[in-house]
Amino acid sequence: MPSTPKPTESPVIEIRDLHKRYGDLEVIKGVDVTAHRGDVVSLIGSSGSGKSTLLRCANLLEDSQKGDILFNGEPVRWSGHPRRPADPSQILRIRTNLSMVFQQFNLWAHMTILQNVMEAPVTVLGRDRDEVEAAARSYLDKVGIGDKCDVYPAQLSGGQQQRAAIARALCMEPQALLFDEPTSALDPELEQEVVKVIRELANEGRTMLIVTHDMKMAADVSDHVIFLHQGKIEEEGAPDTLFGAPKSERLQGFLASTMAV
Repeated sequence: MPSTPKPTESPVIEIRDLHKRYGDLEVIKGVDVTAHRGDVVSLIGSSGSGKSTLLRCANLLEDSQKGDILFNGEPVRWSGHPRRPADPSQILRIRTNLSMVFQQFNLWAHMTILQNVMEAPVTVLGRDRDEVEAAARSYLDKVGIGDKCDVYPAQLSGGQQQRAAIARALCMEPQALLFDEPTSALDPELEQEVVKVIRELANEGRTMLIVTHDMKMAADVSDHVIFLHQGKIEEEGAPDTLFGAPKSERLQGFLASTMAV
């Protein structure tokens, strides 16, 4: 007897035919991205290719003009011209499940590191403060700065601040993590501290979308890599194929220039 096929799980994040423009400038020109549970998808490309804009659209920090965005199979509902999200409660629910780590850390300077990590789960999600504190301390231990709970961001190195930002994202217990150039503001030594944490998260099976200039990290942690060029997907595939045998001349040139730096 043939086995009954198992029902397929909806992707955590699915983007279909996304278009985004600023006035007359179209920066995303019909892009599709899918991340299933446990997938690590990296977005690479030159400055201005649309990587960060795409990530901000995925997290609904930017409104797109056309295309579908789905979270666990649920489409974002739109209304109006130009279109805007129709249901603020839906957007809040989606955003709290898509924690974003920014290039510039965005820690609150007047709060200790522990307070920074606790703030959103307590104030946005309304979780019990004692439970959140225990989780926050655990996540700070996880990223290697558990001894920095009571210091302020200005007292930390850039690498430590970015690891605190990752702990803050994890403390929301999100279904996916979005990283926007998480290491580009760091010098090479501090960069490796953050890369190590991201590798560990990938090994745990976390669902992640990563915009990065670090080709080695993208090759090491990704299940799928997307090369964007002028707002379109020029090439995509498994990292071994994309980095080992790139097909398009644009990707070949991009990788050659990246390796030369």
